[in-house]
Amino acid sequence: MFHYTVETDKSMKEAMESLETNLKDDKFGVLWQFDIKDTLQKKGFEFDQPFNVLEVCNPKEAQRVLSQNKLVGYFLPCKIVIYEDEGTTKIGLPRPSSLIQMIEDDSLKEFALDIENRLIACIDKTK
Repeated sequence: MFHYTVETDKSMKEAMESLETNLKDDKFGVLWQFDIKDTLQKKGFEFDQPFNVLEVCNPKEAQRVLSQNKLVGYFLPCKIVIYEDEGTTKIGLPRPSSLIQMIEDDSLKEFALDIENRLIACIDKTK
C-alpha cells in the first residue's frame, strides 16, 4: 500500500499538537501547514471536511539525501495529513519507500525506509 493511515480518538487540534511534539522529538519540523477546507471555502468552493496537510522536514536528512540524488527533491518535504472522516480523526502519510521507487535508485531504499519508519513512529505515538 502506498500510504499509512491510523485513526485516533483525539480531535484534529489535539492530534496536530501531539504530532508536532512527536515530530520535534525526532528532529522533524513542520515547515508549512495547509488547511484545505479553509482555503477552498475562502475561494468560494464548498468543502466541509476538515483536512490539513503538514509538510515536515529533518534538515540533516534532507541535506544527506539531496546530496546523493537531487531527484529526491521532487518528494520533499514529506507530507502528513490529518483529517476528519465520518467523525473520526485520521492521520496518514504517503510512504517514502513507495515514492522513492519512482527514482529507480536502489541505494536510496534503505534511507527512505528509515525516514518512513521514523515518521510512522511519530504518528503511532500521536494516536
